[in-house]
Amino acid sequence: MTDTPPDRLSTDPGSPFFNQELLERGVGIRFKGVEKTNVEEYCVSEGWVRVSVGKTLDRRGKPMTMKLQGAVEPYFRDPPATEG
Repeated sequence: MTDTPPDRLSTDPGSPFFNQELLERGVGIRFKGVEKTNVEEYCVSEGWVRVSVGKTLDRRGKPMTMKLQGAVEPYFRDPPATEG
């Protein structure tokens, strides 16, 4: 594993951008310089985050989301696990 988060990551297991190992490690997101805790998906190269809107669910039972444009800075909260 590298110390650089991927360009795009999603918390939805049905997404092709879902990565359980990275999510277990803990990925934090700064959006426009502000820490966000409700990010469902992000893309650094395209400059957007998808955030959940309250506790509202869509007709498939997934959280309702809103796409916001701006500077995205992902980072790892925990250091990489060392084998030993």
